Amino acid sequence: MSSTAAETLGAATDLDSAAVAQQFDLLIRENGAALNRLASGYTSSLADRDDLVQEIALAVWRALPHFRGDCSLRTFLFRIAHNRAMAWLARRSNFVQVEEDNLVLSDPAPNPETQYAREQRNQLLFEAIRRLPIAYRQVMILALEGLDYAEISQILGITESNAGVRLNRAKQLLKKSLEGRL
Repeated sequence: MSSTAAETLGAATDLDSAAVAQQFDLLIRENGAALNRLASGYTSSLADRDDLVQEIALAVWRALPHFRGDCSLRTFLFRIAHNRAMAWLARRSNFVQVEEDNLVLSDPAPNPETQYAREQRNQLLFEAIRRLPIAYRQVMILALEGLDYAEISQILGITESNAGVRLNRAKQLLKKSLEGRL
């Protein structure tokens, strides 16, 4: 997230509605692709992903006026996204595996053949991530978004060392799951 977004909001307890709307637009614009990827890690279809992203956006809209500045806006956003995703999973209470046809990953590649090969590898990776136990899936998705251990620990409510252990175990499980497939 840019420093402009953080500067615009500051500690936003008393923001007027125009400032909240402006900050919300900026936050979603800067992190929309990341939210789509995060939601894809918890859903089994594009329609479900879109529904979850919409739920996340609504939750961010409602929470933004109460942002206290205790963490970065990006951490604040991902904490809300994580909570919404977990609530979404709890409501569905079945962890259905994703069908390959439902997963669409956009990837700017120099030619169609390279792009197709990369998309196939990404599909295999996301399928493997979706098969991880939820505790490992969470840290892997957040790590793939570039969050560090401190941010991951704040979002998930765990210690930094626990975040590191979970990420390491998730990588080991992914490696084992993807052996010979990539």
